[in-house]
Amino acid sequence: MMKRDSKKIIYVDMDNVLVDFVSGINRLAPDVQAAYRDHLDDVPGIFALMDPVDGAVEAFHILASQFEVFILSTAPWENPSAWADKLVWVKKHLGEVAKKRLILTHRKDLNQGDFLIDDREKRVIREIMG
Repeated sequence: MMKRDSKKIIYVDMDNVLVDFVSGINRLAPDVQAAYRDHLDDVPGIFALMDPVDGAVEAFHILASQFEVFILSTAPWENPSAWADKLVWVKKHLGEVAKKRLILTHRKDLNQGDFLIDDREKRVIREIMG
């Protein structure tokens, strides 16, 4: 069994916690918005269009200075560019402090830590066990 660092582990979700999903939608042409109306996260390249949530980058850096912080996110299966776009977004906006701290998974519950900051209330803390 791996020995755990004494710092608490925090997982931070990307969508609507670090990343302003609506900012990417607003940059889409109206015809693209209409074509993907019920599944906007499947638009190729949409994750590359998104801005950070106000204050999220600064908050991430503050947390990372005191805790082991990982970005825990899900990427849509039907949008292969989303996986790469999320990595590019993390590099661009979070920089070196987030290097190799991105975990893309559809099973957030398999990650062990102390806290999860997520936009979906049902996931908060219940899925992350420390």
